[in-house]
Amino acid sequence: MQKSVSIITMLLSLMLLGACSGYDKLLKSTDYDAQYKAAVDYYERENYSRAKQLFENLSIHSRDKERADSVAWYYANTLYRTENYYMASYHFNNYYRRYPYSSRAEDALFMSAYCKYKEVPYYSLDQKITKNAIADFEHFVDKYPQSPRIPEVNGYLDEMQQLLEKKDFEIAKGYFKIESYHAAYVAMKNFLNQYPNSQYREEAMYTILRAGYIYASNSREDKMKERLEAVINDFDSFVATFADSKYIKSSQDIYNKSRALLTQIEEKEKQK
Repeated sequence: MQKSVSIITMLLSLMLLGACSGYDKLLKSTDYDAQYKAAVDYYERENYSRAKQLFENLSIHSRDKERADSVAWYYANTLYRTENYYMASYHFNNYYRRYPYSSRAEDALFMSAYCKYKEVPYYSLDQKITKNAIADFEHFVDKYPQSPRIPEVNGYLDEMQQLLEKKDFEIAKGYFKIESYHAAYVAMKNFLNQYPNSQYREEAMYTILRAGYIYASNSREDKMKERLEAVINDFDSFVATFADSKYIKSSQDIYNKSRALLTQIEEKEKQK
């Protein structure tokens, strides 16, 4: 029994070596018709790694202009299938620019953006790729406003916009964590200007209130009154927007302290 298993293993190994040898010869040959046929066959059998090498070779050496369209398309797809998203995006975009009237042009432009979307990082990291993917999807919508892919594209755009929103919110919140209260106040104000309907609006307004109060209460006396008045205005806005907020009690405490400090300042001014 063990002898039979050994023979079968040996035969399979020899077959594999023969297949590899044949593939290597094909890759080095100048029979580009055979290469193309094999590349398509490998692709259809989902052996994308081998297909990629052959299509890459064809894209460099083959002079068949009629086949160039298909080679470029297949090559971009093999890069995508092997998860080389950066290069896939480049080659899908290159395909779109070279063959703008092809029946595959719409798919190529979509895939160029989608490959960038696949590389979008965690929100705390640099979001340059995210912004590029957003720009590319928006370009796709401009070019193909009636595309059946539009709902899908809008979903990706919403997802990435939320990622950028969270990134900006965490940056603004970070200033409060390091006790840079004026910077936190300004950053949160800017955040709400940029994202007026943010899912983080309640926490952002509460952070503005807290940061504003700490900054005001530690200000020079000649600046304190104006800043405390701003805190009271921020409190009024917060309560009007989130009357049932979980932060109401602590916000009311900030308001009371601000009002007490203002009263002290006003009494001092009367005595002068």
